Amino acid sequence: MKRFNIIAILLLAIIWSGCSVSKDVSLPNVVPGLFRNTIQKDSSSVGDLPFKSFINDLTVQHLIDTALAKNYDMQIALKNIDAAEVLFKQSKLGYLPELKLQVAASSSRPSDNSLNGLSLNQFTGSTHIEDYSANLGLIWEADIWGKIRNQKAGALASFLQTEEARKAVQTRLVANVAQGYYNLLMLDAQLEIAQKNLKLSDSTLRIINLQFDAGQVTSLAIQQAEAQQLIAAQLIPRLEQNLTLQENALSVLIGTLPQSITRTSRLDKMLIPQELNAGFPSSLLSRRPDIKSAELALNVANAKVGVAKASLYPSLVITASGGVNSFKASNWFSMPASLFGLVSGGITQPVFQRGQLKSNLALAKIDREKSVIQFRQSVLNAVGEVSDELTKVEKLKSQYSIAEKRARTLQQASKNASLLFKSGMANYLEVITAQGNLLQSELELASIKTEQLNAVVGLYRSLGGGWN
Repeated sequence: MKRFNIIAILLLAIIWSGCSVSKDVSLPNVVPGLFRNTIQKDSSSVGDLPFKSFINDLTVQHLIDTALAKNYDMQIALKNIDAAEVLFKQSKLGYLPELKLQVAASSSRPSDNSLNGLSLNQFTGSTHIEDYSANLGLIWEADIWGKIRNQKAGALASFLQTEEARKAVQTRLVANVAQGYYNLLMLDAQLEIAQKNLKLSDSTLRIINLQFDAGQVTSLAIQQAEAQQLIAAQLIPRLEQNLTLQENALSVLIGTLPQSITRTSRLDKMLIPQELNAGFPSSLLSRRPDIKSAELALNVANAKVGVAKASLYPSLVITASGGVNSFKASNWFSMPASLFGLVSGGITQPVFQRGQLKSNLALAKIDREKSVIQFRQSVLNAVGEVSDELTKVEKLKSQYSIAEKRARTLQQASKNASLLFKSGMANYLEVITAQGNLLQSELELASIKTEQLNAVVGLYRSLGGGWN
């Protein structure tokens, strides 16, 4: 009869293990149909491309490969994955019982005047009693309300979150390395422009000095020419400083000591992609690591609500133990006389714990609501970032076209001013003004070209590209 009761309890536990007390909250639909100011024809997107297909420069690819292997943020992200995997593997064993081995020996001597001491002396003729035992103990909790199942689901979602965190680190790393390299090319170009302008100013200053010696101009002309020369001269150490700082920053980013970065390209040779398809906003849900992480955070929150709610309901625990026991060491392993066994089952229903369980459930539900809000926010941020980068890419094309025309015009104006000055048909102020305008226009043109390259990489990152 007792055996029948135990079997009945086990069957009841198996039946109840399929029960669930919590309903998951699904993801809200907050994705627009299209990005702002875009007309999309198909779902293809540059965000689907591997970074080596999107970034063609071999030097940038090498720098990115180095960063992925040596960057410390990436290494920490990988270690977080390892830690989460350990916890997930442990959670998969939640359905199995706990098994403990215990070996114990004890000796006690009761008082001769105590009831135990008198009884012991009367029945055994000894003043002390020994006890030797070795047993295996088993404890198993039936997953009646899905508590263990939810714990496992939460551990899985947490593990997957660490993988999405690694992807997020990689997308930022790819973009930051590429943009850092493009900034180096910009500084190279601006340094070359400043050096060229300095030589031009030197030539102009020599001519003005000759004219001063001939009495054709005053000392004011020399002073203004020297001031223009010093503007270009001052730029050179500033740009050299920025070059070194950018190289140091890029070196740290790729996980190496500060060093010179080899450049095999020139800024004016870098091509801007003409077709940059963004795809539909809905694809961000599967591609952006931060959105996937927010989705998994909701899964974790759902699981925690399930665990908290299951804690309010009865729990069924089956315990069993068996082994050998004897009050004499010589009979400790005497079979079968020393064998013993025990099986028991119990149902525990929480009654009053000072509101702790209900508070845990309420907090878990609040955390779940926060996860929904954070998911909405992550989608909103992602769509906003893509829209921003699309606008930059489009408007920078117009800016570059205008700046390029202005630079060409000023280049010709500077040449004409120099020729007219040498022939006496223009004064020194016209030459100095033309050279100053040319310097600023060429520096600005290099900046806009770099902004274009960075905007393209920014669009790629905002679309979730770079982790594959």
